[in-house]
Amino acid sequence: MQLKNVLISTVAMSVIILSPLSVLATEYESNGQIEFIPNTDSVSPVDPTNPENPIDPLDPLSPDGKPNVGTTGPLSIDYASSLDFGTNKISNKDMTYYAKAQEIDGDEDVHLPNYVQVSDNRGTNGGWALTVKQEGQFKNNNTQNKELIGSQIQLQNGEAISNAENMQAPNVSQNIILNPDGAAALVMEAEKTAGAGTWLSRWGGVEETVNDAGETVYKTKTISLNIPGKTPKDAVKYSTTLTWNLSDIPDNK
Repeated sequence: MQLKNVLISTVAMSVIILSPLSVLATEYESNGQIEFIPNTDSVSPVDPTNPENPIDPLDPLSPDGKPNVGTTGPLSIDYASSLDFGTNKISNKDMTYYAKAQEIDGDEDVHLPNYVQVSDNRGTNGGWALTVKQEGQFKNNNTQNKELIGSQIQLQNGEAISNAENMQAPNVSQNIILNPDGAAALVMEAEKTAGAGTWLSRWGGVEETVNDAGETVYKTKTISLNIPGKTPKDAVKYSTTLTWNLSDIPDNK
């Protein structure tokens, strides 16, 4: 009896060792999806030196220091700096005056390049063009010499910057001379397949200078106002308006 038990156990173990292990495997697929639609919300201004950071820019020519609200829609102008050429002594010489740097709310120690910001959230990669025009010469209708005849605004060395990655940048005009008769000048142009997201054209670095009153001021010297010495000037403020226009590129362009 004992020998029989040993033989049975040996046979059973052989079956266990020789039998292959049985492994079951199968596959099944599911799906993932996301869809986007054009964004019609307004876009807040960002820092022209670091577009990752939102800021609250000040408008030195607005009574309360607040700039106009940006346009809405999937193709929008979010912000454009007002150009303040400061307080200066009357001169009978040809003079060039430079725009004050962009300042932000809540931090008097920050001085940024002047800039214009646009956003293309259409999702079509259709391209766009940004222009600016001057609505008449610098004027003050409440004085004898009402107009700064021959004055001219010039914006040089524009630079495109964005927080968008792997996106072709728009072309930026390097020398913009504004015509007070109202002719539009091209600022930036994004070809088709380019310019999606938020883009800025910024003008130059910021330099510390001293004005005619002996005060320390910060200027953007790539934006200038040239005034002939022969132009009569009264001791008043003269002003003008800049109109920025953003449009898509026609399909046949």
